[in-house]
Amino acid sequence: MKIKTLFISIVVMMTSCGMNAQDIQLPEPNRKGGMPLMEAIGNRQSAREFSNFELSQQQLSDMLWTACGYNRPEKRTVATALNKQEMSAYVVTAKAVYKYEPKENKLIHVNAGDHREVFAMQDFAKKAPLNVALVADLAKQTNEVFAGMTVGAMSNNIYLWCASEGLNTVVRASFDHEGAKDALKLGETEKVLLVQTVGK
Repeated sequence: MKIKTLFISIVVMMTSCGMNAQDIQLPEPNRKGGMPLMEAIGNRQSAREFSNFELSQQQLSDMLWTACGYNRPEKRTVATALNKQEMSAYVVTAKAVYKYEPKENKLIHVNAGDHREVFAMQDFAKKAPLNVALVADLAKQTNEVFAGMTVGAMSNNIYLWCASEGLNTVVRASFDHEGAKDALKLGETEKVLLVQTVGK
């Protein structure tokens, strides 16, 4: 009986570890340095050509913190009406889909496989190594205008970070909205508002 119990315990432990094995703990974001703000604004632009360049984990951490991380206790890097904090960022790669968890600075594995095609109507975005889906939870923020303001601020922060980092980016609203929602496994009240391609 003891041997059977021990075996079951080991299986449960292995299964539990496997469930989180695909999550990615990101390094602490760099909060200093970078290009001066006025230079970054001067260099901000949209690009529609991307190579196979993949961002490092440090770059992912910096970009996602810029988009919607915590820069002070319980407050984010972008303003939200009444501090509803309805926004989320998802990372879409050729191998998997992840949700950014800002408090833990971690990528939570959501879906395996290449789902880039549903996040783009344009060929360049379907082939780019990284797309970031910007999502609003309309149960937290029922006013879509306010949600749109927040998601726009997230997108602009990514633009400025890319300008500072010497990377290309373009924000898009042309994608398969239902397919994207399925790929991200969103709830009924969650909605993908924008998708932003990032690379080089």
